Amino acid sequence: MAFHLRAATDQDRAFARSLTYQAMNRYYLQYGLVWSNEGFDRAWAGRESWLVYRDETLLGFISLSRDNQALYIRELHMLEGCRGQGAGSWVLEQMALKAQALGVLRLTVFKNNPARRLYQRMGLSIVGEEDCFWRMERVCPSS
Repeated sequence: MAFHLRAATDQDRAFARSLTYQAMNRYYLQYGLVWSNEGFDRAWAGRESWLVYRDETLLGFISLSRDNQALYIRELHMLEGCRGQGAGSWVLEQMALKAQALGVLRLTVFKNNPARRLYQRMGLSIVGEEDCFWRMERVCPSS
C-alpha cells in the first residue's frame, strides 16, 4: 500500500470544499465562526492543493501556501473512514521535506482539534495562539 499525492484541479474543488466543511463545521459552530463556500473557493484559487491517495483510493486532500519564510498547511483533511491509517503522518513528513527549501513548516489548528496531537508527534510545536487556534511550526533544515 503506497501513499501518493496528485495535484488537485478545479474539478476537485467541490470534493475538497465538502470534505473541509464536514471536518471543520463543528469547530466553526462551537467558536461562532461562519462557514463560507465562496471564501473556500477564493482561497482555493490562490493555493497549491493536492489529493492524497493510497494506491487508487482517494483518502483526502492538503492545501498549501508559502511566503519567503515558510510553507503553510492551510487545510489537511482525510475522509472519516480513512483516518488513523498513517496517511496524515505520511503527508506531514512529505510537507516537511517540501518545506526544507524555506526552512519552516507552519499551520494553525483549532485548540480542541485532536489532530494537534498528530502534529506534535510529527515534530510541530505550539509557538503561539490566536483566539481559538494554536499556531504550530516545525523547523525543517535542508539536508
